[in-house]
Amino acid sequence: MRAARLISLVLLLQNRGSMTGAELARELEISERTVHRDVLALNAAGIPVYADRGRAGGYRLLGGYRTRLTGLSRDEADALFLSGLPGPAGDMGLTEVVAAARLKVLAALPSGLRDASSRVERRFHLDVPGWFRETTPPPWLTELAGAVWQDRTVELRYRRRDREEVTRTVEPYGLVLKGGQWYLVARIGADHRTYRVDRIVDVAVEPTTFARDDSFDLVGYWTERAEQFVRALLADEITVRLSPAGLRALRRVTEPPAVRDAVRDAGEPDAQGWVVTRLPVESPDVAYGQLLSLGPEVEVLAPPELRARLADAARRLTALYEV
Repeated sequence: MRAARLISLVLLLQNRGSMTGAELARELEISERTVHRDVLALNAAGIPVYADRGRAGGYRLLGGYRTRLTGLSRDEADALFLSGLPGPAGDMGLTEVVAAARLKVLAALPSGLRDASSRVERRFHLDVPGWFRETTPPPWLTELAGAVWQDRTVELRYRRRDREEVTRTVEPYGLVLKGGQWYLVARIGADHRTYRVDRIVDVAVEPTTFARDDSFDLVGYWTERAEQFVRALLADEITVRLSPAGLRALRRVTEPPAVRDAVRDAGEPDAQGWVVTRLPVESPDVAYGQLLSLGPEVEVLAPPELRARLADAARRLTALYEV
């Protein structure tokens, strides 16, 4: 464990030039006193880590010292190649860049670990797009990826849900691949907004660059907005009675926030284990299709119109299967 931490400390200084003890402690999740002890251990091993004194001081490597990736374990080398997604990278026009980076990493690895790439490729394949989706990348993805890398402002023409086209000048902060669907996260003024890339009709990358807010957390933003998006869709509510099997299967037919609410609000099981609960839904029409897949494991109690519709479906199914 300590050996891995010492290697991480050297690589941090190699990549960033100079870091304070507090910064190193935060990155490595240790105390500043432990940082000091680790630096002494590295000096004893012949690695020239130097401490600058004063308010602007910190730790740095002397004389342009560089280390090769000889500290990687077998598992770390394998994971390094597993973390790459050649499909999405290719969609963004980065195939040659990724290939060059892989060759450089392979060249830097010790001879005993240079089979990491082939080991991973024989064992794992990450098929990112969802089922029943076109795998062709959407138009303008390569241009948007370039603008994201270079912090260039773009003017895009976007087709909204109501089919109306609008023109927006945005600062592209990031691209997200979710279930085979690409999304652009961009800033307009003080706000960040999300656009489906396949609805972008035209893109004009401007020569001007924008000042990126380095405090913006793309992962945190996406997690929060994805939850808000789903919650906004779940604008209605129905009351259902679910068998134990129906409650377990609920996660296959609706969104996780709806499942969590239904489990939280479920009453005490009856003698047969059935529970009554409220289920957030997008609309009764959407709920009809979702609940049909649960068959006899669910009973709709309200609203009466949805209950009657499912009862009619049950009667028609009975008529189909009567001998």
